[in-house]
Amino acid sequence: MKNRFTKLLSLTLVGVMSVSMLAGCGKGDSADGSASKSSKDSVKIGVLVADVSGEEAIGFRNYYEKYIQENYDVTFDYTDALESAEDEKSAIEKFASKGYDAIISLSSSDRAQQIETCEEYGVYYAIASGVLDEEQYETYKGYEHFVGQIGPSNETEFEAGKAMGEYFKSQGVGKVAMYGAFIPNPMHVYRAAGVIAGLGDTYGGTDDMNGMIGQIFGDQAIDLSKIEGDVEVVAYLQGYGDTTTDELNAAIQKAPDAFLSVGMATTFFAQTLSQNDIQFADIDSFTEMNLDSMTNGTLTYLAGKYSSSIGPVFALVMNAVNGNVIRDNDGNAVSLSQGYLVATDVDSFNQYYVTDNGDTPIYDKESLDSIIGDSVTFENIKTLVESK
Repeated sequence: MKNRFTKLLSLTLVGVMSVSMLAGCGKGDSADGSASKSSKDSVKIGVLVADVSGEEAIGFRNYYEKYIQENYDVTFDYTDALESAEDEKSAIEKFASKGYDAIISLSSSDRAQQIETCEEYGVYYAIASGVLDEEQYETYKGYEHFVGQIGPSNETEFEAGKAMGEYFKSQGVGKVAMYGAFIPNPMHVYRAAGVIAGLGDTYGGTDDMNGMIGQIFGDQAIDLSKIEGDVEVVAYLQGYGDTTTDELNAAIQKAPDAFLSVGMATTFFAQTLSQNDIQFADIDSFTEMNLDSMTNGTLTYLAGKYSSSIGPVFALVMNAVNGNVIRDNDGNAVSLSQGYLVATDVDSFNQYYVTDNGDTPIYDKESLDSIIGDSVTFENIKTLVESK
């Protein structure tokens, strides 16, 4: 779709302007003739969010708004909690109508539709939490305005959950309760399936990742009757919007040895679990609230991403807006996987938390400046991401 400037003007601007490494330059010349914005204009990025209150979501937002926004000429505009694909599409259309340069997605009701909508409106798009499945990536990897995804792959999500399950099995637990936020969200589905496999259990007779995933998506929940094996899963709670106090208390009454969560347990359940002296585990982020829970001894296992892990996605977007759309060695949108860091005590937690807090994030301005600019290549991005 044509943007608001003509191709002739775009080519003229590209001829007289160099692309700055500073985040104050606007959209650069692209294949459809998109025109660069004036360097006087702040880059505007819309952020799609489903979760606005979880520890990971808050950490991500603080990094973008309190660090990136302070160090680059960029403005982030966050949506309210998006509950459906229709909400996501409407938010993108609103951002596009206001002349926003790019969309970064932390919401995953329908990412295929998100990409198609951004393509329609000529707005750059990147995924900062979760990833497309292989079939979706193959479909959209060549779209002009899809710049890429950087984060744990679905396989990495499964392995993170599996490692958690294996840890608690090795600790001798006999029965656990599970919390699976947002079953429609692929990354939570993969994590939950991994936990079941790691406990030494099967789901519907299989511990194969794809076999489990297909069934859970089909069930749109965890069907406890399908879980068999070494460790009993006595309760499953689905999504914070669907879980009541009565359901949580009912799960606690079954006296699980541990409460295993695939996201946001601290935000919603930490106090109650602490009062009932039930240890819990989470796949979340290294934040102050999670540190408090680990310090008081309730949170005993955290597989986390550091809050600045979404820095490279910002760099991808800035490069695209500035006219340097990064492509991988095959000419496709960037797709890089990040792993998880695991803490099982306060010392290991602080090892990651202290090094990615406040004014000294792991992806600080110096490291991001090395991958923002007109000469940056895919190999530069890949090398930095793999080094962290």
